[in-house]
Amino acid sequence: MLTGRRYRLDLTPGQAEFAERIGGACRSVWNTALEQRRSYRQRQVWISYHEQARQLVEAKGEFEWLAEAPGHCLQQTLIDLDQACAQHGTWKVRWKSRVRNAPSFRFPGGGKITVERLNRRWARAKLPKLGWVRFRLTRPLGGKVKNATVGRDGRHWYISFLAEDGVTPPERHANPCSEVGIDRGVVKVVTRSDGIFHHRVFARDREVEHAKKLQRDVARTRKGSARRRKAAGRVAAMAGKVRRRRQDFAAKTACTLATGFELVVFEALATKNMTAGVEPRPDPEQPGVFLPNGATSKSGLNRSILDKGWHRIELATRSRARYTGTHVITVNPAYTSQRCNVCTAVDRKSRESQAVFRCTSCGHTEHADVNAAKNIVTAGRAEHAQPRAGVRAGARRPRDRVGRKANRQATAAQATAQTEPEPAGIPRH
Repeated sequence: MLTGRRYRLDLTPGQAEFAERIGGACRSVWNTALEQRRSYRQRQVWISYHEQARQLVEAKGEFEWLAEAPGHCLQQTLIDLDQACAQHGTWKVRWKSRVRNAPSFRFPGGGKITVERLNRRWARAKLPKLGWVRFRLTRPLGGKVKNATVGRDGRHWYISFLAEDGVTPPERHANPCSEVGIDRGVVKVVTRSDGIFHHRVFARDREVEHAKKLQRDVARTRKGSARRRKAAGRVAAMAGKVRRRRQDFAAKTACTLATGFELVVFEALATKNMTAGVEPRPDPEQPGVFLPNGATSKSGLNRSILDKGWHRIELATRSRARYTGTHVITVNPAYTSQRCNVCTAVDRKSRESQAVFRCTSCGHTEHADVNAAKNIVTAGRAEHAQPRAGVRAGARRPRDRVGRKANRQATAAQATAQTEPEPAGIPRH
């Protein structure tokens, strides 16, 4: 089974400078290839990865700064761009900025990477053109290296190995027939259907006020100055500390859920759509004047949702479930917070407050998040017992895409959207 291992690098000043140049070359290749793909699409033609890889070889002969970077890293950048365009579309793939995107590059050839252990705390890896790099051995590698990714996070460089650990998924979970529903919220990050809460404050009040002060310091500096870079570095360090706490909470919660239950049910929440901004509404009587639309309160809710890391928790649970045999599924979140789990009556008045649910039909009273989690596990139990035709039990259902051909010969209950494959032969122009 493939697994990831991340370690902190101890690069020499020369290696760190060379790594910056490699990251800059990969960023330039990404932006140039993306611009080329968009220009081709404007003319209603295509350009393939193989054609761009051939042009990259020619460009390396003309530009010395491009030739000094490892060729496999530049080719891997084109492969990543090709996959991103195939999955999201050419016009939805973003540019890579020198300021907003930290340098990162991947060595795809695991056979060309040599890893040696130096002592109990340190090890080293030999990377093409970078040579031997030391990293802090915080945990055993535990497998054969498939590839390695080097990237900078703040002031420090890290290396991530993709390794084959040789572990096979278990045939049956250690706790068979165990199930739990997960309700993700703002007040409590995770609420389980058995009444247990998982919560953690990622940024304390003093840290929030200090972060605001650091952001004000950045606003007072001049763009491009050394003081601004230092001030922005302090803001990034504070944000990185909060991000690592969120990752730690997601990993620990995922481990608890995956090891304790055979079936874990989440709501199919579109976090990106839920945290989208609110467009102002123009006043029909006064041109140029916009009516208040609650954008201030919506922005506060968006920050709270993003701070809890809802999607990260689900992603970590799916990753951990590979080792325990847990089935992770999602259900429709409609009316889960308004339905009584005892009499199944739906009434929005039953949700008296954020934490109180009192059914207007049968009088059942319970914590609102626990009631929603019970409705989630009930819906997941029914869906897991009767999977849709053509979909493996426990697998995530693919979303329908606009503009794809529908299966007209199937019945209305079993009709699913079929994905058209990308054109196999891309004409050269």
